[in-house]
Amino acid sequence: MFAGINLPWDWAYPALEVLHLIGVALLLGNLVLLELRVFGRGAALPVVELARLSLTLVAIGFTMAALSGTLMFATQPSELLGNRAFTLKMLLLFIAGSNAAMFHARQSLTKMDGVARVHMVVSTVLWLAIIALGRWIAYV
Repeated sequence: MFAGINLPWDWAYPALEVLHLIGVALLLGNLVLLELRVFGRGAALPVVELARLSLTLVAIGFTMAALSGTLMFATQPSELLGNRAFTLKMLLLFIAGSNAAMFHARQSLTKMDGVARVHMVVSTVLWLAIIALGRWIAYV
């Protein structure tokens, strides 16, 4: 703040946090929606069309979270790299991405079998842990 005037960059970091949270909400909300379908809920909804819609929103959410997260990281890289919650969050992000790649590589949406369900549950648990660690960063 400069002489009682809020400059545009005073709002930059909080705005990035808001974009980050919106991105995470889009990502996790749509993954859970697709998970419910894989577990048999909403069986009247065609899985391919639902996946196309929800995974598009997941990709948008992930992109928003990744871009805003990268910009937030750029404000304090050395502090974050020394933060255990941050490094664990990054590890879990890698594992979540690997899990998603395996899910799609085996074409789990067409199989919707037990392995697909395990991938979906693992994905949701990972993303919940990633969110918790994201909040934990400020306190470690």
